[in-house]
Amino acid sequence: MTSNPNKPTLNTDRSRLFKDRFAKWGISAGGVMVLIALLLIFFYLLYVVQPIFESAKVEKRNSFNVANAEQIVGLGVEEQTEVAFLLSQQGEVDFYSVQDGSFGKKLETLSANLPSDASSFANSAPFQGHYAFGLENGSVVVVAPKFLVTFPNNQRKLTPRLDYPLGEMALEVDEQGAAIKRFAFSHYEDKTAVVALTEDKRVLFSSFVAEENMFTGEVEWVVERTELNIEGRVDELLISPDTTRTFVRSANQIYVYDTRYPSEVEQIQLLSANEESANLVSAQLLAGANSLMLANDNGEVSQWFEVNTDSGREYQKIRSFETTKQSKLNIFTEFYRRTFFTTSSNGELGVYYTTSEAKLWQGKVSEGEIKNFAIAPRSNAALILADNQLTVLDVHNEHPEVTWSALWQEVWYEGYPEPAYIWQSTSASDDFESKFSLVPISFGTLKAALYAMLFAVPIALSAAIYTAYFMSSELRRVVKPTVEIMEALPTVILGFLAGLWLAPLIEEHLPAIVGLLILLPLGVLATALGWTKLPASIRHKIPEGSHSILLIPVVLFIGWLSFAMSETVELWMFDGNVRQYLTNELGMTFDQRNSLVVGIAMGFAVIPTIFSIAEDAVFSVPKHLSNGSLALGATQWQTLVRVVLLTASPGIFSAVMMGLGRAVGETMIVLMATGNTPIMDWSIFQGMRTLAANIAVEMPESEVGSSHYRILFLAAFVLFIFTFVFNTVAEFVRQQLREKYSSM
Repeated sequence: MTSNPNKPTLNTDRSRLFKDRFAKWGISAGGVMVLIALLLIFFYLLYVVQPIFESAKVEKRNSFNVANAEQIVGLGVEEQTEVAFLLSQQGEVDFYSVQDGSFGKKLETLSANLPSDASSFANSAPFQGHYAFGLENGSVVVVAPKFLVTFPNNQRKLTPRLDYPLGEMALEVDEQGAAIKRFAFSHYEDKTAVVALTEDKRVLFSSFVAEENMFTGEVEWVVERTELNIEGRVDELLISPDTTRTFVRSANQIYVYDTRYPSEVEQIQLLSANEESANLVSAQLLAGANSLMLANDNGEVSQWFEVNTDSGREYQKIRSFETTKQSKLNIFTEFYRRTFFTTSSNGELGVYYTTSEAKLWQGKVSEGEIKNFAIAPRSNAALILADNQLTVLDVHNEHPEVTWSALWQEVWYEGYPEPAYIWQSTSASDDFESKFSLVPISFGTLKAALYAMLFAVPIALSAAIYTAYFMSSELRRVVKPTVEIMEALPTVILGFLAGLWLAPLIEEHLPAIVGLLILLPLGVLATALGWTKLPASIRHKIPEGSHSILLIPVVLFIGWLSFAMSETVELWMFDGNVRQYLTNELGMTFDQRNSLVVGIAMGFAVIPTIFSIAEDAVFSVPKHLSNGSLALGATQWQTLVRVVLLTASPGIFSAVMMGLGRAVGETMIVLMATGNTPIMDWSIFQGMRTLAANIAVEMPESEVGSSHYRILFLAAFVLFIFTFVFNTVAEFVRQQLREKYSSM
């Protein structure tokens, strides 16, 4: 038996070591997984967005010789780009296969029923798909190549045919029977309009209206004719698809006629549209027919459309494009988009988009002059006739409307008086010009977050400081969880209440709401001042840290007083209608679902986030700091302002930035409590559209893979960047504040 006692062993509990290591690796793995998830989101967004910034491509598919190329006056291709058709001056239509395996094979030749020899040719707007022959007898015949789709032996077969959309009977344009030397036409609903230059130099506008005979059921054309007074030669004739505008190019001048009412045709403008030291060589209407494209022999193509001026709506030059400098420059437009093509005498092809002011592609596609050109209905292929050959081009131009400047800079859209930031992605009309500026919805995101923070930050921080520093521990154990449980409320419920209850309430009692925002802080301060003036015997009856209970009846009374006096104040100060006063006297627009509603509702959702983090930061300030300050003679307020708040400032700043991050990304409240109008106005009485709400509204309706679809992903990427920047700045500032005040 030894006299020395056993030494205590320092063996470490192995299970504890295992738990520590498991926790360490588990937390590290979780952090890495979060980073990986963020990177995956980041790169997936870029993967979807990237195609909208790809350049256009034009590639030659194949070509074949055309026997009577000099007689060809018109081209076209069916929607699947399998069959092309060529219209000759004699009224014959040749159909050729242009798909692989049978490229260049002639399928069929059809002849139009022309009662007289053709003297001219014209085609309608591309999307209408009509072609017409002007005849020697002063009439016009309209034809439309069509294809019958059948599936014999489970094989798809296209059978060409020739339709007469206006009937096989020719439309008599000139009663005197003079030959039609040049003309343009359009068919819209039950009306067809033709503007024609006759052999004897007269320019006639003829409007044909279809009327069905109630006894025979036959369609009869009722025609009204007007002779236009044009001085000089006539080089080109154009007519809008809806027949409301007619254009006559005479040398370097454009005569613009209002042909909305055939019996009251009038000239509304005369444009001297050529550039200095240059001459006009061609003109064309852009898709939608709101813009007039003019080409000069110096290679410049300009866009003109109507804008409001002091003299009414007038055509003005909006923008121009530099193309190849060739004496022969022709313009061709797509079916629906604002893309236009230029062909020149040296065989160059140019692809441009007006809204984004982008030159998409330019290159040589033929060694000789391009005699004729046609774009496919889906804008994925084109035909050129040059050097007695018909060449098919594959066109890759999916997103011409998207450029960096179109997304983030002011753009002058058709019909607008000046350049503007506009988000208007869709419309019910086929001739709609998409407007994809991200500025209004980014502005709306920041505006909504700003008004939410103006409402939430003062309330949340004041409550957090009072709860952590002044409130009794018993009362704090009730108040803090109660405020935090507010965060569990679904935002869709808050948005629902804001849109259907709060918005009408604010509209009906606007003076009460404004009065509440003013009287409530003043009432709280007055109550606090009055409390300090009371005798000490009364003040000591309230337990320390429970004084906030005294404010409950004050808040209720001020709330009741504000609503009780609302009608009286409205009658006294605003003649009984505050909305009318705002509109008529102050020129302010009042939307029922406005920024004030969003600020209150979203601020209510953000308050628990800011309150909880800020309260923890203030409460965690070491007690020896505040006790030391008090022991040195400082008052509680001096200790709070100069010791506690400075020490807790990193946590308070983080709380504010966390609240801002949530406000930026909030969706349901702004979706239900605003009018979702993408306007740029700081007015508190107008709404907005945010990035998140815009994605939620439009993503289900967007076509997968379209420009609209990819731009919505770009909006999500911008929102991701916003949140990333806010959090990065918050963490950076928090670290700076922690280092600065860590020595206290």
